[in-house]
Amino acid sequence: MTFAESLKTGLLGESHIAQWLIRRGYSVLPAYEVEVNHGKGPRLFTANGQLISPDLLVFNAGKTMWCEAKTKSAFTWHRISKTWQTGVDRRHWKHYVEVAKVTPFPVWLLFLHKPNLVAKDTPEGMVCPSGLFGNSVPHLLRHVHHEHENHGPSGMVYWSAAALKKIAEYDEVLGRTEPF
Repeated sequence: MTFAESLKTGLLGESHIAQWLIRRGYSVLPAYEVEVNHGKGPRLFTANGQLISPDLLVFNAGKTMWCEAKTKSAFTWHRISKTWQTGVDRRHWKHYVEVAKVTPFPVWLLFLHKPNLVAKDTPEGMVCPSGLFGNSVPHLLRHVHHEHENHGPSGMVYWSAAALKKIAEYDEVLGRTEPF
C-alpha cells in the first residue's frame, strides 16, 4: 500500500471514529485540517518543543480527552505468545505518553480493525477480532506486550487484544444497523 493509499484509509477510519463519537454525544475537534498534505501529523506546541499530538480532541459537558484513531486491516497473530497484536509507531507512542503528561486530558488510543480478514500467520480456524478497540495511555503503559525494532521507521510498540477494551462493533462505528 502506498503512503497516499494508507493516508486515505487512515483519514476515512478517523472520520468513522469521529462520527461514532458524535453519535454518542461528544463534540470532536480534529487536531488538524490541511488543504495541502505536508506529510506531518498534528502537532502540540509546548514550552519544551513540539509533540506529535493525537488526532482528535473529544469532549462533552463532563469529559474531555485526546483520541488517537488508528485504522488497521487486521490484528497480527503473534506466534510466540499465541495472541492477537496491534501497535503503533514507537516515536508516536512516546509523544502520546508526553501529551498525557503535559495536558490535563486523558489520551486514548483507538484501533479500528476491519472484519472478516485473515491476518498473516493466523492459525487454521481462528477468526481475527474486529471492531473498535482501545484504552488509555496509563493502562497501555502497564500492558505493552513487546516492542520491535524492524517495523516502522522508529520501531513499533505492540499490545495484545486482551490489553484493549472492545468498545464497539465495526458496523456500529460505520453507522450501520445491519452487518453487511
